[in-house]
Amino acid sequence: MSTNEQADVVVVGLGPGGEYVAGTPAEAGLAWWGEAELVGGECPCWACVSGKMMIRAGNLLAEAGRVSAFAGVAAVTPDRARVTGRIRDAATDNWNDKVAADRFEAKGGRLVRGTGRLAGPRRVMVGDRTFEARRGVVLVTGTRPRIPSAPGLAGTPYWTNRDAMAAKELPASMVVLGGGAIGVELAQVFARFTCAVTVIEGQDRLLSAERLLEIAVRDILGQPGPDADYRALPRVTFTDPEIGAVGLTERQARAQGLCVRTSVVTVASSTRGWIHGPGNEGFIKLVADADRGVLVGATSAGPAGGEVLYGLNVAVHAEVPVARLQHMIYTCPAFHRTIEAALGALR
Repeated sequence: MSTNEQADVVVVGLGPGGEYVAGTPAEAGLAWWGEAELVGGECPCWACVSGKMMIRAGNLLAEAGRVSAFAGVAAVTPDRARVTGRIRDAATDNWNDKVAADRFEAKGGRLVRGTGRLAGPRRVMVGDRTFEARRGVVLVTGTRPRIPSAPGLAGTPYWTNRDAMAAKELPASMVVLGGGAIGVELAQVFARFTCAVTVIEGQDRLLSAERLLEIAVRDILGQPGPDADYRALPRVTFTDPEIGAVGLTERQARAQGLCVRTSVVTVASSTRGWIHGPGNEGFIKLVADADRGVLVGATSAGPAGGEVLYGLNVAVHAEVPVARLQHMIYTCPAFHRTIEAALGALR
């Protein structure tokens, strides 16, 4: 027997976006409902948080392999179980979302488990229950891994990213279908844990948004390293010559009528990059609106690349004049000093 239940707002999907969106009507005193698989969604349970724990472990193995070039002798034995133990115990509570669900309901929301689907204007069905929203329905459903229709795949055991995060042991070899961000980061981590990895990407490049980034990642994945942790890294070759910037390719810039100035400076050419030595692969690329004199895009890849990107994000969003950025004091010998050289190379 179906039931009808009333709410002011129904939020379908309680990943990071859904939790944030749902908080607004709760603070306004409205009744709201949500449906979810695990509260928090992909990011804390199977992607961002767990993935970065894996990357941290892989980076430690890579750094240990460089000790002989700088500081002495070191030997490490990769232990995948330690990584999955940390993911299970510290990050996901063994994939139990009770803490997140309690937090959600403490705000005044009601959690409904199940798959929601639209059943008309401001109506959502979950099983045989119908929820009617007086104000509206918010769809924040997120994504799921897409299983390709590759011949023979259906009869072969395979992992999605969720299985990969939870696996206590790795096979001797692996094929990763998909060269996007998650595919590439999993490939590198697993290779550093001595799994022989091959990446297959259906598009014309890895990490399709940025050609220079694809080149850098391809070279890093393909080069031999100082010890066995690198010998299994995949080599993938592409030939598309187009160069673009994150979020704004030069072709798109021309289509929008922008006159752009660009620059690319390698991390290795900076003082900190030289000090860092092996493992210093990467670059900073800037794209500036020549007419307005402000940055409109940037790419940061390499050691501490994500941290370096923060300042560039501020510059783009605040529309800080390039002239002012060029006269800032950049701490030496920090990695972000490469930005100064990239600003000076704009052309």
